[in-house]
Amino acid sequence: MAINKLKSIALELSQANPTSEKELFNLARKAAGKLKLPPPQKSELLEQYRRLVKDKKIKVNKNLERLLTKRAVRTLSGVAVISVLTKPQDCPGNCLFCPTEKNMPKSYLSNEPAVMRAILNDFDPFRQVTMRLKALEANGHTTDKVELIVMGGTWSYHAHQYQNWFIKRCLEALNGKSAKTLTEAQKKNETAKHRCIGLTLETRPDYIDQTEVKRLRNFGCTRVELGIQHTDDQVLKINRRGHTAAQSIAAIKLLKDAGFKLNLHLMPNMYGSTPAKDLAMFKKIFTDGNYMPDMIKIYPCVVNEFADLNKLYKQGKYKPYTDKQLLTLLIKIKKMTPPWVRITRLIRDIPEESIIAGNKITNLRQLLQQQAKLDGWSCQCIRCREAGHQPTQTEKLKLITRKYQSNGGTEYFLSFESPDQKVLYAFLRLRLPAEPAKAPLTELIDSALIRELHTYGQLAEIGTSGEVQHLGLGKKLLLEAEKIAQKNKLKKIAIISGIGVRQYYQKSGYRLTGTYMLKQL
Repeated sequence: MAINKLKSIALELSQANPTSEKELFNLARKAAGKLKLPPPQKSELLEQYRRLVKDKKIKVNKNLERLLTKRAVRTLSGVAVISVLTKPQDCPGNCLFCPTEKNMPKSYLSNEPAVMRAILNDFDPFRQVTMRLKALEANGHTTDKVELIVMGGTWSYHAHQYQNWFIKRCLEALNGKSAKTLTEAQKKNETAKHRCIGLTLETRPDYIDQTEVKRLRNFGCTRVELGIQHTDDQVLKINRRGHTAAQSIAAIKLLKDAGFKLNLHLMPNMYGSTPAKDLAMFKKIFTDGNYMPDMIKIYPCVVNEFADLNKLYKQGKYKPYTDKQLLTLLIKIKKMTPPWVRITRLIRDIPEESIIAGNKITNLRQLLQQQAKLDGWSCQCIRCREAGHQPTQTEKLKLITRKYQSNGGTEYFLSFESPDQKVLYAFLRLRLPAEPAKAPLTELIDSALIRELHTYGQLAEIGTSGEVQHLGLGKKLLLEAEKIAQKNKLKKIAIISGIGVRQYYQKSGYRLTGTYMLKQL
């Protein structure tokens, strides 16, 4: 009986066609009141809406689907992100600030949301992926383009057998089919319902060498999250980080020359640092050709009971920045962020009750956006400009080319943007290595590298005509990249493609060679 009542509410909403969250809520509440039901959940209404569409009682209503999608921001970047954690494992590092909770992956806490999901599934990769897929779908998200992010400390420190098994099981969950080998699971994923369009792995700079680069590619990894934390060797040393700035620089170059996207983890407010030192670090990160990341995660240091830093805090030897100091620093960082960098995070998702001292403001990004509006400036980072977060203006697009030197190569950031450059619709990262004959992998010799191609907007299903994602912007950017590579007399162009995107590139003449999609020029 309750299901029939919910179905009648969904039917009423479809006929009314609300245009805002507020209007949707009021209509649903009013309709439920008449039927003597409590206000229904979005997921319940979405389920009944889908049944009505399937039974051909109503037509597809994209606007209503969007309003019924819980936390639509999760797929505004064009992909459904699924984070999974590896099993509890020791780490080669002994960092002063790092929490070491018993039976937890190093640096992670048992009450963090992603960790709680992992615990619930006994850290089993198949179960974690399956659970997340079901949750995203129940809340209205399209899940055929999945970005898989593997967390849990230093990936490179796990046994190779465990690594192979872990990635294979993740892919089997996406495929809905078992496979005898990792290679077979990858092949099946090329045409699976849930395609892995990107795989991110976390590691340390001192674990990156040519052998590790090859191994990462064999897993299908397209992006590396590299915990460099700081650029000041003295700060790294007194925090027992275990690597130097020189090792960070060497790792970044090697990874970029293999085509990887780089997300650097940076930690202001470390023991021995100051707001001035931290600001100098970010200036260096954005302007020194030895760094120049594609993305950054900012993790302001906090004091936790499971970290050795807590002892120094109790002794009065460590004092975290005040909220005002931290906000002032973050505003300065956002103001200097180049338009080719994405600020992925501004804080670590640690629950307030686990923080003894340090930042406890969970909506820092929102506060900074409000401050920017009041002060009349705007952040130029990719996340703040992407089309999914902005009013669309797709009839007015401009191709913009930005060029900069990075890690012994030339980088081109090609993008389609609004004429005022405030809205970003699509972009491509092209790298021309300084010494293409000395590529870290054989298939990349004498090759230009496409390190990333991304179209923003609400996730559109494969094979459908969506919004920004299906304007042909990706193919136009590919052609532009090929022209630049030819002009620079390179013989071929290679794409570090996610497994689930290989078919897309095949349509533009690219063929799988090794672990890359290659095209002769």
